[in-house]
Amino acid sequence: MVRNALTRPVLGAATALLLGAAATVGLGAAPASAQDARQTAAAPDFAGIVALNNCSGSLVALPDSQPGDPALVLTNGHCLESGMPSPGEVVVDKPSSRSFTLLDADAGDLGTLKATKISYATMTDTDMAIYETDTTYEAVSAEYGIEPLEIAAERGTEGAPIDVVSGYWKKVYSCNLDAFVHELHEDGWVTKDSLRYTSDCQTVGGTSGSPVIDRDSGKVVGVNNTGNESGGECTLNNPCEVDENGEVTVREGINYGQQVHHLTKCVTTGNKVDLSLPECALPKP
Repeated sequence: MVRNALTRPVLGAATALLLGAAATVGLGAAPASAQDARQTAAAPDFAGIVALNNCSGSLVALPDSQPGDPALVLTNGHCLESGMPSPGEVVVDKPSSRSFTLLDADAGDLGTLKATKISYATMTDTDMAIYETDTTYEAVSAEYGIEPLEIAAERGTEGAPIDVVSGYWKKVYSCNLDAFVHELHEDGWVTKDSLRYTSDCQTVGGTSGSPVIDRDSGKVVGVNNTGNESGGECTLNNPCEVDENGEVTVREGINYGQQVHHLTKCVTTGNKVDLSLPECALPKP
């Protein structure tokens, strides 16, 4: 879970933690809800994808998000401007002025979104960060003609075609969801029920934080975050799989993402993260 542009050089650019890169599709007029607005993705594009200075990300909405709600940006916890959270650390409602470059369908730069806070971030059990911005979905739609990607309320489907769309590299990686991994261990961090991709998704540093999009539904089922680069066992940039019996498996060259459906049980009216909600299972401070 550490492949962003902060840790090491990638193809001559600033380093990038983990992986990431999912497909997005443009929406039409401002929706009554994000679910009404988002259309099934026939092919991946970059509408709603964002680029960070060290990672990738996406403009996202929950199934019950409303046009007037503060717009949210999804990326990895290890992509935070303050550095990677320690194992067990959870960041909630931390002020932020981070900027994100919003892309159009053809990966052109449309404009800048600015955060007001980190609503939630952690590298424990998952590798996820949600930023709240100073604008709304309806304002983004009016100014740029862009609608958010919708976060799926259910876990992904094994074998489903997926697209990982990177705003950092402006590149789409397409493959299938190979399996769910009980635990991924990487240099002290542990993530649970992670997404394993088939080998076609050769994501690289800088793709960290990219949405993992189910191609059939057009919804975000994960956030791209890491991969085993050189065959190392449970080390930085070389995560290993650990099953229910404690057996360790190393898959060199295979990449992974984290599920995001948990968020739908942890966000309430106005796109506010509320970890006290009865069904919220995300790690708490």
